[in-house]
Amino acid sequence: MTIYIDPPTWPGHGRMWSHLVSDVSYDELHTFAEELGVPRRAFERDHYDIPSHRYADAVRAGAVEVSSREVVRLLQGGGVAQAEGAGTGLTPPRPRVLGPGQANWPGW
Repeated sequence: MTIYIDPPTWPGHGRMWSHLVSDVSYDELHTFAEELGVPRRAFERDHYDIPSHRYADAVRAGAVEVSSREVVRLLQGGGVAQAEGAGTGLTPPRPRVLGPGQANWPGW
C-alpha cells in the first residue's frame, strides 16, 4: 500500500492545497483519508484535496512525499483509475489535478 502526497502548491479559497493519491486502489485511498480524518467531500474523482495545514499530518501517517509532476504521472499512468474501471464496462475517470483557484471545498 502506497499513498502519495504532493507539496501544497495549489492555491484556492485563500489557502494552499496538496493532492493525496493511491497507486493501488480507491479503497486504500479512502481508508487512509478516513483514518487521517479527511472528510469524504475532499475526494475529487481520483484524489483528495488536502489543505497545507494538514500536509505534515498526512506525511506522519505514512503518505510518501512526491512532486506534483509525480502525482500527475501516477494519475495519468493509469494505475488505480484503470484498475478500478477494469472489467466494469465503465470508462475510468479522467485524472484531474486542480489548478489555481479550483479547490472544490473550503477545507477542514
